[in-house]
Amino acid sequence: MARRKKIYEGKAKILYEGPEPGTLVQYFKDDATAFNAEKRDVVEGKGVLNNRLSEFFMNGLNTIGVPTHFMKRLNMREQLVRAVEIIPLEVVVRNVAAGSISKRLGIEEGTPLPRPIVEFYYKDDALGDPLVTEEHIIAFGWASQQDLDDMVALALRVNDFISGIMLGVGIKLVDFKIEIGRIWDGDFMRLVVADEISPDSCRLWDIHTGQKLDKDVFRRDLGNLADAYTEVARRLGVLPQNGAPRGKPTLIN
Repeated sequence: MARRKKIYEGKAKILYEGPEPGTLVQYFKDDATAFNAEKRDVVEGKGVLNNRLSEFFMNGLNTIGVPTHFMKRLNMREQLVRAVEIIPLEVVVRNVAAGSISKRLGIEEGTPLPRPIVEFYYKDDALGDPLVTEEHIIAFGWASQQDLDDMVALALRVNDFISGIMLGVGIKLVDFKIEIGRIWDGDFMRLVVADEISPDSCRLWDIHTGQKLDKDVFRRDLGNLADAYTEVARRLGVLPQNGAPRGKPTLIN
């Protein structure tokens, strides 16, 4: 589709004005970043893979009644989404200790957690997206207590869905982060899952070998990032066996 007015550009995506009021076009870039963009590279095909994978997960969530901003994929790199008021928080769900929780609490990476743990991080790159408590969130007006309760419920439903899908293809969902936005219909407000769900925002390990199939491949120089993402897409049936992106992804029952 023809290029429209740019609304916002982030590290991995660009948002353009949509064709109808209340819509945006979300464009997936090939840029890979880590450590708050201190490490950067361009990984050919990454945007195509993340577009397809995020479509797969968002469609699945919509199907089971978890509301998202996703409307449809437009082409290999773009999708049509609803415009939302993003709550300035990253919502992280952890099933296995890895990354910052291992460093903060001295838990060995790979240790299963007693239950899924939901954490909130304030979205501010200049501050390093700090971990915040519910007291901070309510005190500073980022979200209400009802919002927080609904966000936790949404995040745990997303966790159940993605964990089950991944388990079926031999992948362990270690943790993931989502963003949540508000959509207004007159005076009625509802929360929806926004942004993206892809290996950029999840930690994914092969159940049998422990091989990392997510952005840690880039963070830790463990191999080719596009190959890791392609393997996830192949297992999910999002791409054909030869890895060439074409056709529509098939949701695994």
